Amino acid sequence: SVRDALAAPRKVRVPDGVESEPLPSRSDLTGLSPGLAAGGEEEARKRLTAWLRDGITGYADQHDDLAGDDTSRLSPHLHFGALSPVELVHRARDKGGAGAEAFVRQVAWRDFHAQVLSARPQASTADYRTRHDHWRTGARADEEIAAWKDGRTGYPVVDAAMRQLRHEGWMHNRARLLTASFLTKTLYIDWRVGARHFLDLLVDGDVANNQLNWQWTAGTGTDTRPHRVLNPTAQARRFDPDGTYVRRWVPELEGLEGRLVHEPWRLTGRERAKYDAYPDPIVDLAEGLDRFKRARGRD
Repeated sequence: SVRDALAAPRKVRVPDGVESEPLPSRSDLTGLSPGLAAGGEEEARKRLTAWLRDGITGYADQHDDLAGDDTSRLSPHLHFGALSPVELVHRARDKGGAGAEAFVRQVAWRDFHAQVLSARPQASTADYRTRHDHWRTGARADEEIAAWKDGRTGYPVVDAAMRQLRHEGWMHNRARLLTASFLTKTLYIDWRVGARHFLDLLVDGDVANNQLNWQWTAGTGTDTRPHRVLNPTAQARRFDPDGTYVRRWVPELEGLEGRLVHEPWRLTGRERAKYDAYPDPIVDLAEGLDRFKRARGRD
């Protein structure tokens, strides 16, 4: 059967005298994100089995839910080769249903990006389709980049995502889109700055997927709508309607109820003073949108 053909061997014989180097433990390593999940094939297969049993059914409708996080979280295991994408597709289709088909499409995008980069290796560092952007630089831009990396932009959903990245070495797929859009469209910063930061921290930091997804969001890649701008507040209301995701990662705002947690700048006087540990927005969204449209030559 196909499954038997794809099964990994239980043992691999090696010549006598060949010895492996000792594997480092987590305590032996430095610079790890504190919430980094365990790796290895055994852990990968546990995750896959559990997700096929309990998670894949609702994937089509719920994978964009920031707080619920119904993604598979298998990307790190695919990146390190602990799981085969071919086996994963077969097992998902064995399960069947709308969730499985939606997931297979995402795996297909992964292969698509690998094929694009194979044909155009320069796309790892150069625009796939140039828009002749004149990305912002200078002291003000550097301050905004630092705020974005630190999760201190004043836009709670952006900051929650960037803090999740630093803590877990991973970020929800919807959060990746909106943080990338914020950097490249709202702040109008070169996509390579964001791509480099993601590669520094992502445990699934695959060059093909990372670089080409950044280019897709920045409008320099394969996207047919290069002027798309994601509004972080609108995205937060849609994909984190109760603010649970934001409160999880931005504890300065945990006392704010409901959707108000997405717009703390609307508070005034004493109410705003209660949350003064959290910064005001580093840029007005309308200002950022206008700047982007002018830079791209649109009225």
